[in-house]
Amino acid sequence: MDRRTFDRFRRLVYEKSGIALGPGKEALVSARVNRRLRALGIDNYETYLRRVTHDPSGEEIVQLLDAISTNVTGFFREPAHFEFLAQMMAEWLAAGQRRFRVWSAACSTGEEPYSIAITMLESAKSTKADIDIKILATDISTRVLETCRQGTYPRERLDAVPRVLRTCYFTQDHPQNPARYTVKDVLSGMIVFKRLNLSTPPFPMHGPLDVIFCRNVMIYFDQGVRARLLQELRRLLRPGGYLMVGHAESLTGMMGDFKAVRPSTYMKP
Repeated sequence: MDRRTFDRFRRLVYEKSGIALGPGKEALVSARVNRRLRALGIDNYETYLRRVTHDPSGEEIVQLLDAISTNVTGFFREPAHFEFLAQMMAEWLAAGQRRFRVWSAACSTGEEPYSIAITMLESAKSTKADIDIKILATDISTRVLETCRQGTYPRERLDAVPRVLRTCYFTQDHPQNPARYTVKDVLSGMIVFKRLNLSTPPFPMHGPLDVIFCRNVMIYFDQGVRARLLQELRRLLRPGGYLMVGHAESLTGMMGDFKAVRPSTYMKP
């Protein structure tokens, strides 16, 4: 892929998703665009670009963004966030709160929202009163959202899930072949999966939310997209609610009146 063609794809991806593909990403973009060319039987980039930009259904741009977007995740990834969530759940429950609303804003293949659900259910086990927990999980990729909804994962993806939690919240698809696990209804019933483009606020949700996980996605955005997204996250959080971002994300000078309470954890005052 020559530089001119790469720049055309880079502008298109930024316009449609807010993902900023910097210099040096030519090989990545070429490899992932070529998947779509093979799938469609197209033999050159020019024809494909016309297909994307003149597709009245909008489906092909979704397919392109599915191919371009990077999805790296895992159960209980960056565990300090889940430890903090468990601590806050205990405090909220002790104070009498019974209704909880959480958003996993870049949920990838679902390990994050399912980890949130497990953490909250485990924290609420000793509470006798009815607990109302709802989790919204969104991603720009229709491909990963399908994996989320199926909720089935290979055994090695559950290495970070303690055995007792695997038994409680997952079933083995085939007792003789323990290679794949599927989440139980107690988890899937708590979560709604939706496609959402984080670069185009305002979003249709009204809030207020107790916690937002928006981790390891803003690294793909430029400063303008980040600023608009952070403003929208602040709108959706309730006062005293928490925003979790990725440990590798540098948002210095952009957090406004958010109060840092732990590394990569912020509270809305």
